[in-house]
Amino acid sequence: MNIDLSEIRKKTVSVNQYIDSLEQPFKEKFLMRKQTYQLRHDIINQLKKFAEKYLVVAFSAEWCKDCTTNIPILALISKATSLEIRVFGGLKKDPLSYTRKWRVPPSPSEVVTFHVDKIPLIIVFDKEGKEIGRIIENPQEPTMEEELLKIILERHQQT
Repeated sequence: MNIDLSEIRKKTVSVNQYIDSLEQPFKEKFLMRKQTYQLRHDIINQLKKFAEKYLVVAFSAEWCKDCTTNIPILALISKATSLEIRVFGGLKKDPLSYTRKWRVPPSPSEVVTFHVDKIPLIIVFDKEGKEIGRIIENPQEPTMEEELLKIILERHQQT
């Protein structure tokens, strides 16, 4: 199933806009991580070669510890590579429901479309809107940039 990426772009913000829109004390925590994380430049240089061919979409919430860890890294990767990274933010749990994890609204309806269970959920799409990989909560590889490169390289080996 291919996703309409123009619709995704309309409903999301860039990763840097997302971080800038956060309220304190959450914004401070995201910015601190962004200022202290050191990208692996060997991996970044490889990612640059593929950046224009992919779109990354993340689901995030300001209160989420794993989001605080990983979303700022996505912002650094985006800046260093020009990889387009978009964020659905403001996810809220639904404590009154036994069947739904997220309250929609204020959470975007896409939490249902993409079967979001844990966050951050980071989905990599090719430019045709085909999902090529997911990172759930934390990367399996040592770093976020390595995990993104692994997903992209696996896709290139298939084509």
